[in-house]
Amino acid sequence: MISTQDWADARRLWEYHQMGHSLRPCSVAIGLGSHDLGVADTAVDLYKRGMAPLLVFTGATSPTTRDRMPRGEAVHYQERALELGVPSSAVLVEPRARNTGENIRFSRGLLEESGVDVSSVLLISKPYEERRAYATARKLWPNVEIVSASTPMTFDEYVDSIGDAHLVIDMLVGALQRLMIYPAQGFMVSQPVPGDVTEAYERLCQSGFTSRLLTTGTPTA
Repeated sequence: MISTQDWADARRLWEYHQMGHSLRPCSVAIGLGSHDLGVADTAVDLYKRGMAPLLVFTGATSPTTRDRMPRGEAVHYQERALELGVPSSAVLVEPRARNTGENIRFSRGLLEESGVDVSSVLLISKPYEERRAYATARKLWPNVEIVSASTPMTFDEYVDSIGDAHLVIDMLVGALQRLMIYPAQGFMVSQPVPGDVTEAYERLCQSGFTSRLLTTGTPTA
């Protein structure tokens, strides 16, 4: 049972995770691999709107994507983009990354190898991963401007699209924990966390939304 307070706290975390950046044309758009093909759809939409001349899709597979995307997240994203009319010459694929840090490092390396001059990146993620992606990119690629983007949707719309409210709240809680602990581990830059966000996070943990929390010593970025 999800209480009224739980819903309110989850919405506060949802709001915090989104950066609210104004979109503008960038050197390249990078779509971070996940279970959500909506990331690829949004990347294609932004490409067609002239927000980036080149798309990079990055991601291998994970336990949550192996069945749905057996050829790898980035490859499935690429296939989706081609289906939607993006020319193959405008898509690069990085198929090895298994976490956000590798998404950034490997995409940067691929672009450097391809001779692409990058001064700004349109970083496309799931809606609740915007801030984590931004903080990671600022740490690992500090000399470029990062513009965060995701599929425009409300919290309720996202819950409906996933079909599992408890899982969504678990993911919001897990994403916030990483924002709080990863800077000290060198994985990302620190982000200020307002007091009401911290309080909402703590209440949700007490309510049992903990399946995506990391235990001490869990290695991932």
